[in-house]
Amino acid sequence: MTMVTRAIRQFLRLEAAGGIILIMAAIVALVLANSPLHDLYQQFLNSPVQFRFMALDINKTLLLWVNDGLMAIFFLVVGLEVKRELMCGSLASREQAIFPAIAALGGMLAPALIYLAFNHADPVTSQGWAIPAATDIAFCFRRYGFTWESRPNQLEGISAGAGHYR
Repeated sequence: MTMVTRAIRQFLRLEAAGGIILIMAAIVALVLANSPLHDLYQQFLNSPVQFRFMALDINKTLLLWVNDGLMAIFFLVVGLEVKRELMCGSLASREQAIFPAIAALGGMLAPALIYLAFNHADPVTSQGWAIPAATDIAFCFRRYGFTWESRPNQLEGISAGAGHYR
């Protein structure tokens, strides 16, 4: 095993590794989308990706695979995590679940309303209100991963109940 491979494996074992990768990817995407490389970035996102298994043949762009495929899996996992917390975790009682439920509602409504405040006049862009309401889910626990390695179970329950998965 080379020194580079060992360093990569050690990095990926860190709890914060996913958050670092997520934030770096978001920064790279923002820079590319708003730079002279915009056309190249769009071409990359619209490049075809094909999945073929026996009679099943799915041919979509990379962007659609991420938006329709990977995000569906991500939200399935988030939903299962919330269900686990509600059934037998730190949100099993009504008293434990009420604050995270209110936080989840506020965590969806506030970004959507802020977005609509800036985009309400444009009928095309105003349709994008759901994007800011959903994107904080992926970043929430990644932020916690940077601050400390072991979180209290109550924090995990609150964040899971608020739709935030680590």
